[in-house]
Amino acid sequence: MHGSIWVYRLYDVAQEIDLSRAGRILAAKKPVVSRLKLSKVHPKALEIKNPPLTVELERCTLRIRNKEFPVFPRGRAYDFGVLSVILRIQLPENLKYGELRKLAVSINESKELENLFTTYRDDLLEALGPALIDAGISGFVEDFTIFFFERWPHEWDPVPLLLGEADKVSKDMRRETLKNQFSYSDDRTIITWDAALVCEPSGSTDVPDLLEFANAQLLELRYYDNVLDRELAAMYDAIAEAGKGGYRRLKKYREIMRQMMELVLDVTEITEKVQNALKVTEDVFYMRVYTAALKIFRVQEWLRSIERKIEVIERNYTMLSDELVTHRFLLLEVAIVILITLEVILWFWAP
Repeated sequence: MHGSIWVYRLYDVAQEIDLSRAGRILAAKKPVVSRLKLSKVHPKALEIKNPPLTVELERCTLRIRNKEFPVFPRGRAYDFGVLSVILRIQLPENLKYGELRKLAVSINESKELENLFTTYRDDLLEALGPALIDAGISGFVEDFTIFFFERWPHEWDPVPLLLGEADKVSKDMRRETLKNQFSYSDDRTIITWDAALVCEPSGSTDVPDLLEFANAQLLELRYYDNVLDRELAAMYDAIAEAGKGGYRRLKKYREIMRQMMELVLDVTEITEKVQNALKVTEDVFYMRVYTAALKIFRVQEWLRSIERKIEVIERNYTMLSDELVTHRFLLLEVAIVILITLEVILWFWAP
């Protein structure tokens, strides 16, 4: 039983990462650096516009429940500003199911695990510094766990592992947990909100890579949804403040409108980039897995939330634009009245 537990932390660390430059930097420091490429799919069946950069990190050990486990860490950088750290915890071949179940619960409570994530993340950020555009840890993090096996004994119950629960779960919860299952031949994949079981006899990591990509997209959409929340609140405050400035408010309105359009353009550009970062075009199985992951992670809901907020900004832009147009017409009418008045006065004064 070649098995391992892959624990993920994905961080928003920059507006953008120059992957070409990052590759050159890491190649001089790390032994293994590569671009993501799925192994069991035809190149034309899947399109990754700018494949994320993968780097193998220094191995270590992790102590859980008084046992030492070898850890094979990996880092991955996405061009839209996400940095992923994966700790692949190797399991002993003679591990019993009861031990695995306890381990699944203990992993979620391990402080040493979080310290490892922080250490690897900070080391990568320091190394990648020149390749980061508008760098800064935003505080947005996604976590995910994959139980990866080449063989899964039929008598083993995956539900407690996926839920990280030591107690017995209800039939409804079991049915809900197992409803997203996929299989192509002798493989098996079960996806939940924050965990997955992947049994792949060939050892291919294609499915974990797809799930990680979906999590990276989710993270960025969550981040930009929060950006819009902040900017909307600031926009309302700015409009209210500008409204107290008499005729000077018009100049402030123009500045607010300029900021609105810049924000809409920036967010629209990055969300389109995130959405189009990966496209499964011909492989039906990978399409089902990837589409299901996006649905389970509620990616479309975050997209709709972003779209609604952009619509609010556009409506406010239109409102301010209408007020500026109204003011221009008013000035034009006043100017016409003044000109007519002057013309009448000049007519009366004419000899």
